[in-house]
Amino acid sequence: MSADSLASPDFRQPEGPILVVGGAGYIGSHTVRMLEEGGIPVVVLDDLSSGHRGVVRAPLIEASLLDRDALAAAFEEWRPRSVMHFAARCLVGESVENPSLYYQENVQGAWNLLEAMRASDCQELVFSSTCATYGVPVAVPITEENPQVPINPYGRTKLHIEHMMQDYSRAYGLRFAALRYFNAAGAAPGGDLGEDHDPETHLIPLVMQVALGQRESIMIFGDDYPTPDGTCVRDYIHILDLADAHLRALGRLQEGEKQIACNLGTGEGYSVKQVIDVARTVTGHAIPAVQGPRRPGDPPELVSGGSLARDLLGWWPTRSSLEEIVRDAWRFHQAHPHGYDD
Repeated sequence: MSADSLASPDFRQPEGPILVVGGAGYIGSHTVRMLEEGGIPVVVLDDLSSGHRGVVRAPLIEASLLDRDALAAAFEEWRPRSVMHFAARCLVGESVENPSLYYQENVQGAWNLLEAMRASDCQELVFSSTCATYGVPVAVPITEENPQVPINPYGRTKLHIEHMMQDYSRAYGLRFAALRYFNAAGAAPGGDLGEDHDPETHLIPLVMQVALGQRESIMIFGDDYPTPDGTCVRDYIHILDLADAHLRALGRLQEGEKQIACNLGTGEGYSVKQVIDVARTVTGHAIPAVQGPRRPGDPPELVSGGSLARDLLGWWPTRSSLEEIVRDAWRFHQAHPHGYDD
């Protein structure tokens, strides 16, 4: 599946490369691959704290967003026309336990990036935001009209960055897209790119580890939520659908759109128990489950609503049935049972 077949027909190759910050990570690496397949020049900047060097085929700058000198040097050398920003701490529980880390790496890092862009007159930024900015929604499905009242430091840091981009847009002419993801999941269908975190906290790869015999069981955090089966409900979106949305958003910015803020989801939610059941069917393994207490900071239900992404980007998910997501994830984990270290 190539960028040419997915991106907006008005997407054009920029004068300089696209700088993909966090391009060695899960979502970033799939987006880089799609850009490369479309013949778009890419440079990756990643500190490899959670990304993987081996997935990067483009030029790689190993640096942190907290290193302002390295950022300045990267912009001076490569003169990127546009930036995609994926690099962030993104664990809800960790953000509750250590908010200082999140404000430093997410907010300070984003400010450093915005300043480097401003100094280089780089005016197009596609930002990886999150549905966590909505907190506990006033209504489900969640549309962009829902108030943004995050309930954990992770969501607050992402909202701070959205506010910074709005201010930079008004004052300095930044054109930006804030894409509020729901639950990214799945893998490239060829099995060579997928989800590999250390530690792993996301439900689907943890379930895959149980199916592979690497864990005895999967822990279900809470069974007393106000949902049909008592477990948390989430909107899972295929990683390739997310990558597609980024290319489309960048195309709209290149056309002159000043500000885009929209949800990326399917509009359909699945509970933790439903995900486990589908994984049992796809993998053919029993996947024992153990009931545990709620985790702090987890809203009961997060499901996307509205049609703004379709209206603004011409985008709609095409691979995001739960069965296809789990099937692609299973293919990756079978090929890489211990992650990219294999």
